[in-house]
Amino acid sequence: MKPPVSARTLKRSSAMAIFLLLVFLFLACRIFAIQVFDFDRYQKKVLDQLTTESPVRAERGGILDAAGRVLAANRTVYRISLFPNVITASGTDTEKLVSGLCAAVEGLEPEKVRKHLSHKTDLERTVVRSTDRATADKVLSFIAENDYYEMLAVEAVSERYYPYGSLASHVLGFTGSDGQGLYGLELQYDKMLAGQNGAYITARDSTGNRLPNEYESFVRAEDGYTMHTTIDAFIQATLEEQLKATLTESAAANRVCGIVMNVKTGAILAMATAPSFDLNHPFELNAECAAALAASGLAEGSEEYLAKKAQLLLETWSNKAATEIYMPGSTFKALTCSAVLEEKAVIDLDERFFCSGALQVADRTIHCHKKGGHGSLTFREGLQNSCNPVMMTVAARLGCDTFYQYVEAFGLLEKTGIDLPGEGNSIFHAKSNFKELDLATASFGQNFKVSVLQMITAISSIANGGELLTPYLVESMSDEKGNTVYSHEKNVRRQVISAETAKTICEILAGGVAGNGGAKNAYVPGYRIAAKTGTSEKIGDDANARIGSCVGFAPADDPEVAVIIVVDEPTDGSRYGSVVAAPYVANVFRSVLPYLGVEPVYTEEELANLEKTVPNCVGWSRERAEQFLTAAGFEVAFSGEGSVVTAQTPESGSVLTPAHAKVVLTLGNTDLTMVPVPDLIGKSAEEAARILLLQGFNVEIVGARSLSEASAAVKGQFPAAGTSAPYGSAVRLYFPYEVSEE
Repeated sequence: MKPPVSARTLKRSSAMAIFLLLVFLFLACRIFAIQVFDFDRYQKKVLDQLTTESPVRAERGGILDAAGRVLAANRTVYRISLFPNVITASGTDTEKLVSGLCAAVEGLEPEKVRKHLSHKTDLERTVVRSTDRATADKVLSFIAENDYYEMLAVEAVSERYYPYGSLASHVLGFTGSDGQGLYGLELQYDKMLAGQNGAYITARDSTGNRLPNEYESFVRAEDGYTMHTTIDAFIQATLEEQLKATLTESAAANRVCGIVMNVKTGAILAMATAPSFDLNHPFELNAECAAALAASGLAEGSEEYLAKKAQLLLETWSNKAATEIYMPGSTFKALTCSAVLEEKAVIDLDERFFCSGALQVADRTIHCHKKGGHGSLTFREGLQNSCNPVMMTVAARLGCDTFYQYVEAFGLLEKTGIDLPGEGNSIFHAKSNFKELDLATASFGQNFKVSVLQMITAISSIANGGELLTPYLVESMSDEKGNTVYSHEKNVRRQVISAETAKTICEILAGGVAGNGGAKNAYVPGYRIAAKTGTSEKIGDDANARIGSCVGFAPADDPEVAVIIVVDEPTDGSRYGSVVAAPYVANVFRSVLPYLGVEPVYTEEELANLEKTVPNCVGWSRERAEQFLTAAGFEVAFSGEGSVVTAQTPESGSVLTPAHAKVVLTLGNTDLTMVPVPDLIGKSAEEAARILLLQGFNVEIVGARSLSEASAAVKGQFPAAGTSAPYGSAVRLYFPYEVSEE
């Protein structure tokens, strides 16, 4: 007989049974909830653990210039990697691997490979980030021959590629190793260029078997949009060529920059800073920066060395034309005079003023650039000759408030809104503190700073009839099917001045170029150029530091393009904008205007002095060549005997000054008559030309419009004195550009 169960025990058992029942009911409810309500969520968790997602990378959109030329694209390159942990564990002869890999990859240093191998626990190390197919094939053969399949790998990857190297480097920018835009347009429009990556998803069970198709999916990648820019590769290359030329000639200590802009739309046709950098290797220092780093004396690889290198890279990447600011100097006088005419503070362009060389403003004497003063001159001449006292006098008629309003109206107190990252903004006087003395110095472009982009945008408003436009770089974006997904619309920010005022200023500036104004070095035969030069001080330790600049637009009768070049701290020779900037602005116009279809219209005087291009007469009969060259305005001389031209001097394509344009034709043989080159340094233009003419040479001039206007002595020649050159060849004479500037 079993002993009776106590009430206490029954009570405990009942409690336990109830507890277990509750637990069971909770679990049952939870299982039901999971199976019914949370099924999808938990199924996803399980599938996430069992599925593999393979990314399908979107193709980054290309970048084109205004004519459809490819500025940025993608190309397939090959990445070479090694696996240190596998190599270490296998006991492989590392020196054999190192020597073989270096033999396959030209230029690969053994020490670099050994350094990667020293990271013994790393799963993977990239040895060569980018190489070509031929090198990749050599490495693959090396892997196959030595059974290095588990130790080395070659992977095909897509890489951003810039066909023109450094062209428009500060505008285009570049991408990182992951393809993300890091700078310039690549950064500004990164999302639109990058597209949307896709994915291929597969699923397997715990044993590794593939699950049914219902658990697989494919998300298509959406390639990035193609960018159509306003940049024209030809105009960009032209601008960069001239920036390099003035950088070399002036030895500018703080770089040079320039912009070419369509004044009617705001489209940027070219924008550049010199020196530039290679877009395909943006993290490599250019020659100038590499030299500066080497000269620093810092130990290679030290923290100071790496910090200096990083600083130089950042400076190199800086788009000087858009991000940095400077004092515009006398180029600003065009804006001052525009405001004066618009407000009718001057009505008669021939109203006379007197410049003694200085003007007393408040308690300060402010000097003109011409120490002795200009004497009596008209308002028109005041702008053309860049007279500071005239500017201060007419600005005072406006008053501080009105002048300030025009500074704001010309867009110099705000960013332009260009579609580039990092645009700089001006530094100007606070309106509440803008007093009489500030007005005086501001009237001729001193004691405030603007960006080069702000300045050309303001000047373009004069060129286009008074409209302040938003400059831009991207005309449109299109998808992979060619459909336009974005298109720029012209943005007129405001009407700054009337069309009448704008036309008047254009005429004054054009007269200064064509006549004897400070911008005469911006002259281009056959075209009416409106331009203003400037030379501004730099506030700092060096009291002699200057910035030389020139801004102009053409053709003056119906302007299409504006050009600005700014040279920061020229150190060799002249520091004036009329010398370090104006001739190079002229050279840009000389190339760009015909390219844009603007036909030259020559005056009779220009036609008389127009340079002539020598045709190719080799193989022609004596009679035909003589008749053709004479009709073209060349003097003809013969050497040798015969009836057929076998050689000529100068060769075809040479450009000669008409007054001394002689072509020597060699008949019957190819022996050229060699003549000693005389020493012409220090001689006047007329004397040098006479000597060359008497000795049978042609004349080519640089630095003057014509021989008659070359007032200074010859400062250089090519070929050098004492050498010999063919009879009839051209001797190049260099004259200093005339300084007629503030």
